[in-house]
Amino acid sequence: MTDIDTWSPTTYARNGDVELAYDRFGQPGGTPLLLMMGLAISRFWWPDGLCRAFAEEGFDVVRYDQRDTGASTRFGGAARLGPWGMLLGPGPARYTAEDLVDDAVAVLDAVGWERAVAFGHSLGGIAAQRLALRRPERVRGLVTCDAPPSDASGPRALRYLRFGLVARLAVKRYPEGHDGDVAASLAVAKGLASPVNPCDEAAARARIERGLESGPRDMAGLSRQMHARWHGPRLREVRTPTLVLHGEDDPLVRTSAARAVARAVRGAKLVVLDGVGHDLPPVAWRTIAEQTRRVAEA
Repeated sequence: MTDIDTWSPTTYARNGDVELAYDRFGQPGGTPLLLMMGLAISRFWWPDGLCRAFAEEGFDVVRYDQRDTGASTRFGGAARLGPWGMLLGPGPARYTAEDLVDDAVAVLDAVGWERAVAFGHSLGGIAAQRLALRRPERVRGLVTCDAPPSDASGPRALRYLRFGLVARLAVKRYPEGHDGDVAASLAVAKGLASPVNPCDEAAARARIERGLESGPRDMAGLSRQMHARWHGPRLREVRTPTLVLHGEDDPLVRTSAARAVARAVRGAKLVVLDGVGHDLPPVAWRTIAEQTRRVAEA
């Protein structure tokens, strides 16, 4: 394990033929915390400041790239989809939602953790909910942030989304190559933020640059993640202590999604973050870390 302020070198877990890139930060011997990012965006989008706040609350933090994301195994060719093509789906499914959950378990196994608090953001929040359903014995606590209910599909899922941001991103065009990839990713980061607490462009650019070689514009990969079918239990069957976080100004997922998750999970606590969008800005770090600690102690 490395110093508290340093991420470990990238390591790989394996689930069958799938390799999953992960690294580690925090208190050796602390409470295990598994971070699950969404949007086919690499683990580098977790802010270091937030992870430091987790470490200060006594957490041992691991973040990983889901399949089709970052430095983990990718499926399919180099086909590019726009935002609308991503929503409509890439064609035949390459894997199931259960496979995504089993990837998380593979990371827990590789790290040597029997149980962890699972913290999922956006699409990662859906995966974290399903982890608590499929493998409840591996989940000490569940934090689902800016995520719809995991058992909503079709029109039921679309009602939780706001399409204004998707529409704005759909009409933008960026050149191929480094500069275009940075610009496209930065546009996403800026669009997800609240006007009250806008994106810190320098910090966002630094995170984007760290993961730039891992294909930040793989919309086909995101589409495969989004359309992976779930065949497991419904959300109301979660029995894990649960925290539901949601940005009040989220431009992508409606607050009604968080309320639906909180209603479905018995005993769940809902915290709406004032002045926060579909991101994890510095103003919310302390609250997020403290609330996550309470879930771990429940």
